[in-house]
Amino acid sequence: MPASATDTSHLNPTPVRDQSTNLPDKQPPRDERPKPSRTKLAYEIFMLIIISVDLFLISLDAILMSGFMNQMAAWLTAGDALSWYQNTLHEPLRTAGGFFTLFLIFELTVRWAIAIQQKTYYRWFFFPFVHWYEVLGCFPQLRALRLFRAVIIGRRLYQLGYQVLPEAWINRIKFYIDMILEELSDRVILTAIDNFRQQLTNPEAHKSFIESTIARNRDEIEAVLLSLLRAELVPKLQELTTSSGGGSILASEMGSAIEEGLANTPELRRYLRMIPIAGNLIESQLQYVGHNIGENVVYALNKRLLDPKHLDALMVAIANGVAQIDTDDSALDSLVSSIIEDGLIEFEAQVKVQQWKHQDMLHL
Repeated sequence: MPASATDTSHLNPTPVRDQSTNLPDKQPPRDERPKPSRTKLAYEIFMLIIISVDLFLISLDAILMSGFMNQMAAWLTAGDALSWYQNTLHEPLRTAGGFFTLFLIFELTVRWAIAIQQKTYYRWFFFPFVHWYEVLGCFPQLRALRLFRAVIIGRRLYQLGYQVLPEAWINRIKFYIDMILEELSDRVILTAIDNFRQQLTNPEAHKSFIESTIARNRDEIEAVLLSLLRAELVPKLQELTTSSGGGSILASEMGSAIEEGLANTPELRRYLRMIPIAGNLIESQLQYVGHNIGENVVYALNKRLLDPKHLDALMVAIANGVAQIDTDDSALDSLVSSIIEDGLIEFEAQVKVQQWKHQDMLHL
């Protein structure tokens, strides 16, 4: 039977690759990560035990051979037991420590050879630089660096889901690490604040600081001032153009002033009284008209002077003028100094708050 014209699968034997394979691989969750083989896991646990025993013996020997322990033994009347250890067990423990060191050197060499064979790193000599703490820990004087490897192995086992230490111990260790880092960082920040405050006491440095700060931010200062003027001042001024706003008070005062001025003009009153019968009526009407003229003049002036286009140009000019402030002004210098000092005091008070105490009270 002839193949169908639409059947072209035989022309493209290579399967179409899913476009999703071009996307970068995402890090799988910890529960979905492939776990190491039992052999590797057992080796990690074995090395953790070996290093832990070695560090325990090193610490025990260092403590029992110290002068402080001699004083404590004399105080506790245990000098004979301490002397027995120093004369009998000290040398065997040192010998055992030497065997531990030889074993770690051999183990490190074997792992380096395996890394070279498997091309784990880009160059064969990268291994000692990556595992520098293990290389240095092989020296007797730097045996304390073996603790790094024990911590790294424990962390790796913890990430794989194995409980190396009780959760309460881990939380307490994290708490003390955070406490130490917080105290160190606080001391550094407080020292930096004191140095900055001392530099500001220098008049030349203080003046230079103000000049450079204002010079760099003149455009931003002008923009902020213009925004505030448009938001706060312009609506208040535009109310003067309406009879229901603040303009009615100004218009009424202007009308009353003109009315009072007409009433206090003796020449006008004398001429009006020369007109029989209608003089008093004309005088009262003239004062009323003057009052209305004053109000209308105020409304007309406000409407023309406070036109949105003219008013916005006025706000721009005011903001630009304020932004070009003279930095040699003593009042400005005092204001900036006060603001900076208040900011430093508040920041210093915040830094002095010991967050780890709150965490301890919350039993975190």
